[in-house]
Amino acid sequence: MFRLATTLFSLVGTSFAGTGVIAVLVIGADSVLPIVLAAGAGVLVALPATWLIARAIYTES
Repeated sequence: MFRLATTLFSLVGTSFAGTGVIAVLVIGADSVLPIVLAAGAGVLVALPATWLIARAIYTES
């Protein structure tokens, strides 16, 4: 299951980080710190989300 989770994290992590960056840019915070913090927060949120997705896929098969 760990291999599945690492593969999924490459997709989920970038999606969440990108969504966070887009949200920060939309609200008008265009300096470096908010962008980096939003990307980091997206990656941190993606860790448990990836684990839940991988567990759901692994238990079904």
